[in-house]
Amino acid sequence: MTKNELRIVFMGTPDFAVESLRRLVEGGYNVVGVVTMPDKPVGRHQDTLQPSAVKQYATEKGLRILQPEKLKDPKFVEELSSLKAHLQIVVAFRMLPEVVWQMPPMGTFNLHASLLPQYRGAAPINWAIINGETETGITTFFLQHEIDTGNIIQQVRIPIADTDNAEVVHDKLMLLGGDLVIETVDNIIAGTIQSTPQSQLISDETLHPAPKIFKDTCRIDWDLGVKRTYDFIRGLSPYPAAWTHLINGNKTEVMKIFATTKETASHSLPTGTIIIENSELRVALNDGFLKIDELQIAGKRRMKTSEFLRGFRAETQICVM
Repeated sequence: MTKNELRIVFMGTPDFAVESLRRLVEGGYNVVGVVTMPDKPVGRHQDTLQPSAVKQYATEKGLRILQPEKLKDPKFVEELSSLKAHLQIVVAFRMLPEVVWQMPPMGTFNLHASLLPQYRGAAPINWAIINGETETGITTFFLQHEIDTGNIIQQVRIPIADTDNAEVVHDKLMLLGGDLVIETVDNIIAGTIQSTPQSQLISDETLHPAPKIFKDTCRIDWDLGVKRTYDFIRGLSPYPAAWTHLINGNKTEVMKIFATTKETASHSLPTGTIIIENSELRVALNDGFLKIDELQIAGKRRMKTSEFLRGFRAETQICVM
């Protein structure tokens, strides 16, 4: 079977998935359908519908689009079946029911943004950085009952630099993911796939999960120390962004922090104390300081700290907590 004969259904939603779909389309692979999330209400009154990034690309290319509310809906299952796909590819989508992932004769594989079995879950990029990992990667694997546990097909590893944030790692893995999807499809066509059960890759080391991130997850715990707080902030930057309460006298505001510089030092200041000098804002932690480089006060735009301080009047007592 050639790539023109292989009937592929692609499933995905955000920008991360678009790169893989683009590589398939531009590579001449036979994408017979695209499954993505229903359009999302946006705006102040939720009266505008925003299509997913995958839908926008698929629409531009004239691809057939399916947007089921429920993946077990008999009408959707029937329509999906009518596409007669040989293979399904999932990139940053929802958990599929068995009736869907078992449908194609050549299986359904997923592109996951971690080195499985580590960081199973919805936010692998964020949690790898939050945990201070120096390496991550991408994995293709065949779907099975439990999420992110199927047999591994291929993996690619990349280093995480100490200055990388979630956006930087996301973009690197997005591009590598496009390469790996194409390589995986080609190997499936060639019949050279030899998948590996994840159980064979689990050693004595702890498995780190990557659960979905909520607002409360993003609140900074300043007691973690310089390194862990630094990693926490960059692991959530630029989205959804780590946040804290800025207390300035009697006024308390929510402040998002996007970039910091870490400084290890000895001092006697209480954790959370803010020092403002030379157009810099530094937070005292138990083993040093974090210089805040970019921030956003609720209701205002993101800005450099030097710009923020030009219009900021500090009271006698100022801290974060």
